[in-house]
Amino acid sequence: MAQAAHRGTPPRVIPGFGLTLGVTLAYLGLVVLVPLSMVGVEAGGLGWAGFAAIAAEPRTLHALAVSFGAAAAAAAVNAVFGTLLAWVLVRYRFPGRRIVDALVDLPFALPTAVAGISLAALYAPNGWIGGLLAPLGVKVAYTPLGIGVALVFVGLPFVVRTVQPVLAEIDAEVEESAAALGATRAQGFVRVVLPLLAPALLTGFTMAFARGVGEYGSVIFIAGNIPMVSEIAPLLIVIRLEEYRTDAAAAIAALMLAAAFALLLALNCIQAWHRRRVGAP
Repeated sequence: MAQAAHRGTPPRVIPGFGLTLGVTLAYLGLVVLVPLSMVGVEAGGLGWAGFAAIAAEPRTLHALAVSFGAAAAAAAVNAVFGTLLAWVLVRYRFPGRRIVDALVDLPFALPTAVAGISLAALYAPNGWIGGLLAPLGVKVAYTPLGIGVALVFVGLPFVVRTVQPVLAEIDAEVEESAAALGATRAQGFVRVVLPLLAPALLTGFTMAFARGVGEYGSVIFIAGNIPMVSEIAPLLIVIRLEEYRTDAAAAIAALMLAAAFALLLALNCIQAWHRRRVGAP
């Protein structure tokens, strides 16, 4: 009977599942979970009263608000213009298209410090773009707006590269069918194409947002780093470390970790709900 039961068991399609799962979890624990847990351990040395005191500091709250607010705004901008760029790259053929497609990945390869210096020089009051905006009363460099510009730069590829393959799989005949039924191009995109792109678009938004929250190198040169004005949370962590306040730096890092995890979890839940709603795999 044991042999019969054994014969009735379907063979595994991929052998070695137990071994590969164990290696995966061990690697994930060593690379991700253990370092992150040390943030909580270090912050726990403050006690609840000390942790709450640091969390309630106006400078800490403002730095967190700047980081998360600028990251959300930049991700929203990239969701719009990144989708437009992906649309152009997929739907149209034009001279230099491959060059434009390669330029999308440039923020991935470019060191963030180089990007920050370039943006600061470009948007400074005497820069090429900043000089044009200054007479209009618009100041970008050394303001929270400059932080948003830097985060748009580093987050754009995440949206384009997640939306582009999904858009390529959507047949142009879908839009043609909508047009044949009397829909305008805008209606066809909003009612037909956009629901199909929504999961990928939300994924790209989430990845750009997550990158923006923790971005440091490309921001500090253009932000001005003025406390209570344009100071980001990662910079405040570095400042606390330079002051040898390791526990305070860990407390701010723990706040960022908790807030980012909660927001990403909420976005993933929304994405899963949308997939179930539209019947996507």
